[in-house]
Amino acid sequence: MAAVFLVTLYEYSPLFYIAVVFTCFIVTTGLVLGWFGWDVPVILRNSEETQVSTRVFKKQMRQVKNPFGLEITNPSSASITTGITLTTDCLEDSLLTCYWGCSVQKLYEALQKHVYCFRISTPQALEDALYSEYLHQEQYFIKKDSKEEIYCQLPSDTKIEDFGAVPRSRYPLIALLTLADEENREIYDIISMVSVIHIPDKTYKLSCRILYQYLLLAQGQFHDLKQLFMSANNNPTPSSSTSPEERSTDRSLLEKAGLSESEAEPLEESSKDCVVCQNGPVNWVLLPCRHTCLCDGCVRYFQQCPMCRQFVQESFALCSQKEQDKDKLKTL
Repeated sequence: MAAVFLVTLYEYSPLFYIAVVFTCFIVTTGLVLGWFGWDVPVILRNSEETQVSTRVFKKQMRQVKNPFGLEITNPSSASITTGITLTTDCLEDSLLTCYWGCSVQKLYEALQKHVYCFRISTPQALEDALYSEYLHQEQYFIKKDSKEEIYCQLPSDTKIEDFGAVPRSRYPLIALLTLADEENREIYDIISMVSVIHIPDKTYKLSCRILYQYLLLAQGQFHDLKQLFMSANNNPTPSSSTSPEERSTDRSLLEKAGLSESEAEPLEESSKDCVVCQNGPVNWVLLPCRHTCLCDGCVRYFQQCPMCRQFVQESFALCSQKEQDKDKLKTL
């Protein structure tokens, strides 16, 4: 019926026909913009236009040098009864202070005191904040630039074999790294690092790992140190040697403690190529998922992470353009 009307109208007057069609187009466009505003649905846009118009906020980051490094040596052999071996890697002479059976509540109260009361830059400052709510303490001197292995163990006379069922009131081990020289505390923004370490026992057999690491700044803030996730290039990861039964057991134990598997034990993957173009070097970290998988050329086209499909709220670059140019000149 509409087609017959249009044909009749065109035969009557072509100019009048064009005017009617143009008026209908203007009215339809006005209705669409009046309903949706300028935010036209994606289904009405060109796919290339959608990619270009996506905008992710770029977070301004400040590079800070961390003088402390701490790892667990051979975590599979660690336990409450046999002890644990820690490997330190510090840029300056430091002190490693270990607190066995530290109160969970007192630890987080101590972190708040670092923000509002006094700075935790020495082992004595943390002891004052903890009110001696720990079972045993031991301290070691760490020389700078020396990867030392420190063996820590609870004394046999404590007769402690476990810390009870989950949820627990005490952490098995808290490791505090502080600068030994007072002059160095004025050089670095980071003045101490607190590591919360889980050690398996009779009751809770979750494998040994670092649960949290907090960097304490001289300005009074503290930050939870998070590991970044990079794309795999068919490289075996440390967790690939464990059996499916062990992985499922660890997953269930993590759920009991209120932790996610990715949060407590991130995979140490080592690819440096962009997952999209496979050409540019990886340089952008996507938040909040912490996937490091895009280069400078591809990051502007994505509103969702290409690895986990989570929406990207913010992103930041690992290296500035000047630093990348310097690295290229070094390789030439």
